[in-house]
Amino acid sequence: MLASLSIRDVVLIEKLDLSFAGGLSVFTGETGAGKSILLDSLSLTLGARADSGLVRHGAPQLTVIAEFDPPPFHPARVLLAAQDMDAQDGPLVLRRVVTADGRSRAYVNDQAVSVGLLRKVGDELVEIHGQFESHGLLDETTHLPVLDAFAGLGQSRGSVRAAWTVWREAAKARAAAEAALKQARAEEDSLRHAHDELQALAPKPGEESELAAKRAVMQHSEKLIEAMNAAQTALTQKGDVEASLRSAQRILERVAEKAEGKLNPVIAALDRAADEAAEAIGQLERVSSEIDLDPRALEKAEERLFALRAAARKHGIDVDGLAGLRDRLGAQLAALDGGGNDLTKLAKAEQAARTAYVEAARALSKSRTEAAARLDRAVAAELPPLKLDKARFTTQVQPGDENDWGPDGLDKVAFLVATNPGAPPAALGKVASGGELSRFMLALKVVLAQSSSTPTMVFDEVDSGIGGAVAAAVGERLGRLGKDVQVLVVTHSPQVAARGASHYRVAKTEVEPGRVLTSVDALPASARTEEIARMLSGENVTDHARAAAAALIVG
Repeated sequence: MLASLSIRDVVLIEKLDLSFAGGLSVFTGETGAGKSILLDSLSLTLGARADSGLVRHGAPQLTVIAEFDPPPFHPARVLLAAQDMDAQDGPLVLRRVVTADGRSRAYVNDQAVSVGLLRKVGDELVEIHGQFESHGLLDETTHLPVLDAFAGLGQSRGSVRAAWTVWREAAKARAAAEAALKQARAEEDSLRHAHDELQALAPKPGEESELAAKRAVMQHSEKLIEAMNAAQTALTQKGDVEASLRSAQRILERVAEKAEGKLNPVIAALDRAADEAAEAIGQLERVSSEIDLDPRALEKAEERLFALRAAARKHGIDVDGLAGLRDRLGAQLAALDGGGNDLTKLAKAEQAARTAYVEAARALSKSRTEAAARLDRAVAAELPPLKLDKARFTTQVQPGDENDWGPDGLDKVAFLVATNPGAPPAALGKVASGGELSRFMLALKVVLAQSSSTPTMVFDEVDSGIGGAVAAAVGERLGRLGKDVQVLVVTHSPQVAARGASHYRVAKTEVEPGRVLTSVDALPASARTEEIARMLSGENVTDHARAAAAALIVG
């Protein structure tokens, strides 16, 4: 709900800080006192269009701050999280600054945001219903989710959405396979030629690096053999090095005991040296035998390497990707040779997914139609006491064309009204006057209160052109609505004001000659009775008016 509203330099308001509780809060005051300024200020924090004319004369800028405390995972918090803003805990503080030259800045929790995002967040937090401004239910795109929420169809909506996703994925897979098959058929000759070339080439992953290394060795084979032969000669030219080392080792071993262990390290070193010499000679022999001096072998390695690289350039990939390309081309040709069997399977899967979606969506449509009838009856029961007894409310549920189907099902939902007998129903905003529209919205909101995610509702002009029993009925419904959500009402009706859990009086005061400011005071019980008495009798408040006011408040 709205926890507080701070206003600086807006028209006739220099400085104002208000705190709000839950339930029904009423704002009263003389005509022209500045009640509309409060709504304009709140609307700015909700993303309304900025107007430099709202900046108080002589001030460089206006600032309005609204603090809300929605529950965790409220749609407003989810919306901000989708923008990578951390808003899952603590209050949401919406701030708007408008300069005297018309520039505007918007912030959420002190992070700069676009006015568009501020408006989206605001739409999730507050609905304003009035003669000149409205959010929420006048937008037909909200009617379908509102009906579903009223009917408790969240699980059915989830099933339809899941079925829609499966169908779309199946359709995407079929379309991709169909396009690939079509392209493959158009390029069959070139595909077969390319596949045959690669099949004959028989590339293997890692082959390029192996051939390059082998080629490098063979290019220097003569020098390598010459060097290794020279090394072998050096190791054997004065006899076998290993045999010499072993001979020295044995000579020392025969006298080792007489040296009291001092020769042991020498004997061990000779043993290791003999082993290493034998290993070196053996390795030289093996490497020598592996190096191919045949010029034809070098030529074959180079031909193979160059052929692989030429094929890679031709297809625009690296050499290691040739084997994978060959396999993919083979798969495409197999699909062609198989006559599109995979495509047939995918088409069947798509049709099965479509059937499952349609079945789930039709079941949802049936539930919506039944819920629409219940909603119409509930709203109809609220209309007569609100002086709308001749009006008719209709929830229209119509299936759309297949092109209009979507994750929410097959239907288009619209809330329609007819204010005169015999008149065809039409959209709410097109047939209802300002006062009628507010009362229609009140009736709807009373019925929908427990299923709404919007924590705060504002009504302006809800008592326009009514009084007596009708005003009392409006007040009673606003009070009832206030048990489920926070309600703020700007009213001229004492019957409505008497229902408020909190009462604020808006007044305009001349603080000095030629300088007028608007103030807002939260009224205690005694002052509240006096204010409602003023609303009943005018400037001259009588004891009879005070008694009537007290009776209204008690009632």
